[in-house]
Order: sequence, then C-alpha cells, then structure tokens
Amino acid sequence: MKKSTLLTQPGYPFAFDPSACDTCGGHCCNGESGNIWVTRREMEALAEALGMDVPSFAEESLKKVGYRYSIRERCEGQNYACLLFDGKKGGCSVYDARPAQCRSFPFWDYFRERPDEAVAECPGVILDGRPGPSA
Repeated sequence: MKKSTLLTQPGYPFAFDPSACDTCGGHCCNGESGNIWVTRREMEALAEALGMDVPSFAEESLKKVGYRYSIRERCEGQNYACLLFDGKKGGCSVYDARPAQCRSFPFWDYFRERPDEAVAECPGVILDGRPGPSA
C-alpha cells in the first residue's frame, strides 16, 4: 500500500497533496496582485539558484515595501504572476529555493477561515474529499 503524501496542519480544515504542484500550472503563482516576502537568507538562496549575486538579484527581482522586500510581479492580462514563475514550464523557476511563504502554501492564515477559497485556488487542497481545480 502506498504511503499517503497528504500534508496537514493543526487548525486547518483541509489537507494538501504536494504532488498536485507537478500538474497545476501555478495557480498559487498567478492571480491577484500581492506580496511574496523574502528574508535576506532567502534572497541569497534565490540569487544562488539563478546564478546571480544578491545585489543584481535584488535590483532585477525585488521591490521594497516599507522595511521589507517582496518578489516583483509581472502583469499578464488581468492577472499578475510572480516574476520567478516560468509560464512555459508551468511552475516556479527556483522551486527548490522558493521562500518560506511559498513553501507554506496553502497553509496561510487567510485560508484557515476560507477553506472553500483554498479548494478553488489549488488542485492539491482536499476538503472533505473534495480536491481543488484540475490543471
């Protein structure tokens, strides 16, 4: 019998199947505009994954919001996509180095109280046996 790969977090009314990321097409990387916060350590990991130095990465890929840094977005029609999203491959160009905010998706406080929105956004979210949208 195959071991379940479903992830759960205390206080969240859903489970997450990370294998859905392979076929989803980046639902969590596209959509409404928002911030993808990064720490200095994450900047270093992202720059290394892209073969860049941190100052060059920061200049090309980050925006300062108050005292914090966020990954820039690009406008795609009426939606926005993370600058590091690779539309041709349908996924994150730096998946193994992605920031903690991305790694923790869909277990965000926002979705704790809105599980139906998590299901609508992500094919890996399973609420009462109901998976999210197909790719």
